[in-house]
Amino acid sequence: MEMINATGRRKASVARVYLTKGDGNISINGKNLEEYFPTPHIRANVTAPFQTVQVDNIYDLKVNVKGGGFKGQAEAVRMAISRALVKLNEDFRKPLKDKKFLTRDARAVERKKYGRPKARKSFQFSKR
Repeated sequence: MEMINATGRRKASVARVYLTKGDGNISINGKNLEEYFPTPHIRANVTAPFQTVQVDNIYDLKVNVKGGGFKGQAEAVRMAISRALVKLNEDFRKPLKDKKFLTRDARAVERKKYGRPKARKSFQFSKR
């Protein structure tokens, strides 16, 4: 099996994933998974596609991710892993699509408007 690559995006984060046959090592920006994402629920979010299609500890991952915060990065990595697994085996599409791992979540931060402190917040109104 050759190397399979895929891209995932979420908010301001972009993740590139390189999937190869191996023994389950996940390297994100040169660090291992536990070091890069120390919180357990974020780690579970990243490895969820493997549990969905029951292929734990079969593939090695090399991930490059940039931009955004840790939650956006984790979801971008999750989407990239899902896309790579679908490239590997088309039968994985249905279970991953049912969990919405292949859907791009386009929600992003709304821009700040002029004359206001934030996007929708306004200063206190005084009638007199």
